[in-house]
Amino acid sequence: MAKNEKDRKLTPAEEKRMRRFEEISAELEEQGYRKTPLTIGLVAANLILLLIGIPFLVLSMMLFFHINGAVDFSFSIGKTVGLVVAMIVLTVIHELIHGAGWSLFCENGWKDIDFGFIVEYLTPYCTCSTPLPRWSYVIGALAPLVILGVVPYIIGLFSSSLYVFFIGIIMILAAGGDIMLTIKLLRFKAEGSEVLIYDHPTQAGSVVFDR
Repeated sequence: MAKNEKDRKLTPAEEKRMRRFEEISAELEEQGYRKTPLTIGLVAANLILLLIGIPFLVLSMMLFFHINGAVDFSFSIGKTVGLVVAMIVLTVIHELIHGAGWSLFCENGWKDIDFGFIVEYLTPYCTCSTPLPRWSYVIGALAPLVILGVVPYIIGLFSSSLYVFFIGIIMILAAGGDIMLTIKLLRFKAEGSEVLIYDHPTQAGSVVFDR
């Protein structure tokens, strides 16, 4: 395993995306854009999400039982297996939603979207290989959080379905990295009025170009 994420061996697909990224970066810098990386380490991000996730889980469960009272629910073997399968399927759908959201704003649609899996960190990912306006990028970044996390969370909360509610909690936590990166992006103060966001081809996060 590489000592850190930046030193890990890239796949041929990642190397190809990196070359494209470097070419487009050079073109934008020649046009007067300033380049600012906004990436996060996967290990550090997971530790932060664990620290935040436990209180969020506890408070969410307290909220559920405060609104719904006692609910007859037990994790049987069947439900546990079903939950695990659901999480695997929803993880794939999570990445597909990223791609669908970004493809709406890409000149070449789905042709500018790539998917992959970082074996060292057991992390699937979706990346967009074209620069996007800030809010277009944010929409694609947060779409899985809203569709797979917030919506089931609300439905489960007000329908007394602890199972659906729990899925919502897990998918909100699964989008924790997206939330962190979006906050980092929105806090970025551009020096110019023109801002483009390029999803980093090999790391978690993006690169901001502004002029």
